[in-house]
Amino acid sequence: MKTYLTKQGDEWDQIAFQQLGSEHLVDQLIALNPNHQTTVVFGAGVRLVLPEVEINPQTFGPAPW
Repeated sequence: MKTYLTKQGDEWDQIAFQQLGSEHLVDQLIALNPNHQTTVVFGAGVRLVLPEVEINPQTFGPAPW
């Protein structure tokens, strides 16, 4: 199981992009960390479980926002 330790100011989409390769995987990241699903901006030191994913960069278009 792979985990990520947050830094002050981290946000879900940023973590998904940097750790998983796509902000489109944010829903999987949140689903594995339900205790933090209402968090918008993280403080330092929160350990999150990362989903195991294989992504093809051509699979996703631009983020909806």
